[in-house]
Amino acid sequence: MSADRLVQMANDIGHFFAAEPQRADAVAGIASHIQRFWDPRMRRQIAAHLAAGGAGLEDLAREAIASLKPL
Repeated sequence: MSADRLVQMANDIGHFFAAEPQRADAVAGIASHIQRFWDPRMRRQIAAHLAAGGAGLEDLAREAIASLKPL
C-alpha cells in the first residue's frame, strides 16, 4: 500500500477520534485502532514514514503512530 494512502487512512482515523474531550484518549484510540486493525506490514510502513519525517500526517495521527510498539 502506498505511504500516501496510509497517511490518509491514519488522518481519517484521527478525525474520528478528534471528538474525544481528552487529547490522550484520542491518541490512545487512534493507536488502538491501528494496532488492532492494520496489518503488521502497514504498521511498519507508517512507522517508517513517520521516522522519515511523516509528511502529511496530522498531529494526532503522528502522536499515535509514535506511541505504537515497534514490530
